Amino acid sequence: IKSFILSYYFFHFAASHSIRYVYTATSGIPDFPEFVNLGILDGMQIDYYDSNTKKVVPKQDWMAKAVGSDYWDRETQNSIGREKSFKANIDTAKQRFNQTGGVHVAQMMFGCEWDDETGVTRGFNQQGFDGEDFISFDLKTLTWIAPKPQAVITKNKWDNNKAGNEYWKNYLTQECIDWVKKYVDYEKSSLMRTVPPSVSLLQKTPSSPVTCHATGFYPRRVHVTWKKDGQDHHEDVEMGETLQNDDGTFQTSVHLNVKPEEWKNNKYQCVVQVSGIKEDFIKDLTEDELLSNWGKTNRAGLLVIVAAVIIGVVIWKKNRKGE
Repeated sequence: IKSFILSYYFFHFAASHSIRYVYTATSGIPDFPEFVNLGILDGMQIDYYDSNTKKVVPKQDWMAKAVGSDYWDRETQNSIGREKSFKANIDTAKQRFNQTGGVHVAQMMFGCEWDDETGVTRGFNQQGFDGEDFISFDLKTLTWIAPKPQAVITKNKWDNNKAGNEYWKNYLTQECIDWVKKYVDYEKSSLMRTVPPSVSLLQKTPSSPVTCHATGFYPRRVHVTWKKDGQDHHEDVEMGETLQNDDGTFQTSVHLNVKPEEWKNNKYQCVVQVSGIKEDFIKDLTEDELLSNWGKTNRAGLLVIVAAVIIGVVIWKKNRKGE
């Protein structure tokens, strides 16, 4: 759970679909909402709520059409209730860990995954406090796992709530899967569009890795590879995250860490394949194609702009900007 705030942005393979809801309550952080909840479908944010706006809003046009207006009213009221509950959870956790002031974060991530080829499903409910695992739900035994002594009280209480555990079993194995299928079908029927990527090769210094940066593509599912002399090259390659742009398209980067004489004496190519687009988008690694901020180049300004785009965006600030 330590990394789940980032993990839901990672690459999802074509056959696998997931929905994740992430609740985050904070205390001691100035100018930041005390509570935020997000809905994430296949790495794409679909709704948003925070304690400042007090309103659940869709983050995708198709999502606004997939459900009725009563859904948003109902979820707004539910989120207001969750906000109160999570604020109380922080106070309880602080007492159990014998803490008072300072910055504290309580998080919860729950949802499900569905493989549309094999039919295999998986549900999960994980909760953490201050970046550490606190408690999680075991779907096989319908009991709660408490890795911390401070969570044992909660585990015992929730283990005895048989009706509550049956609810989570039903939600994670049935209702959640139904929502995933509905949303995926609606997204496909509403947005059968494809947008080709803009591909650039970037390098900070002569000794830095070469970054193949693809941006502006849709849908999210993308495969980026480096080729050496026509063959897939996996050594010295580091995959980056796939992130959503403000306009609903996506961006990703793949880094190649080889010496300049290596790529100058061999034919290296970055190949980008976007789901639904038959054409491959290929960039040959040459000095002419490489955008850098060293040596003789008049593209330094462009590199700065592109580099700024690559920087990860803070979720709340992104949503705040879109208000």
